[in-house]
Amino acid sequence: MTTVPLNIDSLVGAVLAPILGVVFFWFLQLIFIEIQKRMLSKLHHHHEAFCRFTNYIGILFQTICQALGYTVTRSGIASFQVTVNYGEVQPKKEKTGVLEWITRSFLLFGPFFIPSGLVLLASYFVIGKGFVFLIPVHFTFVESLTGFVVSLSTFANKFVSFLVTIDLFNPIHVGFLFVLLFLGFGIRPSYIGEKRKEKIDILHDLMLIKDHLVEKPLYILAIACIIYMFYLLSLFLNPMVYVGFFSIFGWMSLTAIIALLITYPVLILIKATDEIRTHWKIIPFITLVVSYVIARVFFIYYSTKQDESISLLVMILSITFITILLIKYKKTNRFKTAPKMKHMRIADGKKRTSKKRTD
Repeated sequence: MTTVPLNIDSLVGAVLAPILGVVFFWFLQLIFIEIQKRMLSKLHHHHEAFCRFTNYIGILFQTICQALGYTVTRSGIASFQVTVNYGEVQPKKEKTGVLEWITRSFLLFGPFFIPSGLVLLASYFVIGKGFVFLIPVHFTFVESLTGFVVSLSTFANKFVSFLVTIDLFNPIHVGFLFVLLFLGFGIRPSYIGEKRKEKIDILHDLMLIKDHLVEKPLYILAIACIIYMFYLLSLFLNPMVYVGFFSIFGWMSLTAIIALLITYPVLILIKATDEIRTHWKIIPFITLVVSYVIARVFFIYYSTKQDESISLLVMILSITFITILLIKYKKTNRFKTAPKMKHMRIADGKKRTSKKRTD
């Protein structure tokens, strides 16, 4: 049994530290989601099918979370339907009170954590040594927050190290990368579809969550009491459990953030190819595969300790160079809208000018 110093810091400050850490990373996750939504909105005009696909993934995640809510509350599932524009789950039994509130909580909070939690489980097989917990000693706010940050920084370092040394000749690595991209494009719906009737953004999401929380203040108070009792038990039984529990939620947000970040280069590449003539748009994507294969084959004969990292760097530089080159010399005609001036002489003998478009 652990001896705990009884003071305000250990009884209050250390409780709040990991919770504040989770809230911070969750807000950071919201910001990256909003950036992705704006990037997708710029692609919608020329890549409607792709944007609809990301909508479908996001709505699928939401619908699965709602179905899990009905399962946890033992409401049962009568029907499950997902389309590009909406998802719907009908329960076998309608629940009221706290069970209904729990089901709605799964719908509002689930998409932020449940899909990334599943990816987090899969990541154990590629970054198993990144899951580290720091055991508190003095039970202070600073120490609890430090333990939370150390746990997340260790995980982030291992995750990033895996990504920069990923072996695209390894089917497991490639499969995990596709799962990560799938999560990144569907962590939340982009709300860019045929029936967009209102502006739905980060503020809209936060208002829905705020209304849900303030609707039942007694439930929030009960949850706070449960968390505090859990903290007191962990102090006397195993101090690592409390910080470790919230570290898992931090890992989920961090996994979602990393997944969102790796979608950005994909969206930038798709946007860049819009400025290239139709028959040349496929070249950057061919370069992606060919440059990596050539680099890996080269390192078979001239092996180094950073074969995978250098091959990735060669691939990225090759795609960037080829794309810039194509934009410069194979730019699509629809951007050539500058008018030419042509002199005309009318009946009165005076020179006039008229504009003639070149496209």
